[in-house]
Amino acid sequence: MIERQDGGRLLITAPLTMANARGLLEAGRSALQQGEVIFDFSAVSEADSSAVAVMLGWLRAADAASARVKFAHIPAGVRSLAELYGVTDLLPLA
Repeated sequence: MIERQDGGRLLITAPLTMANARGLLEAGRSALQQGEVIFDFSAVSEADSSAVAVMLGWLRAADAASARVKFAHIPAGVRSLAELYGVTDLLPLA
């Protein structure tokens, strides 16, 4: 689901859909470490509105873990949903 890469990068390898949202949320929480963590969406083949909720969940978990989160290669559809929901400014981009 999430593969640890060099430099604090976490590559998401599963579809970010409702069916996987809970597992991805937990996997991301478990992978957090102090310092900067970049969630890389470049390998995400499918995403729905649950992606925005998962990203916000990772941000909350990062705050509790004294980590800084950034998001890279967010799919266009997820970006559009974040704009629609008015949360784009909450999602730090790498």
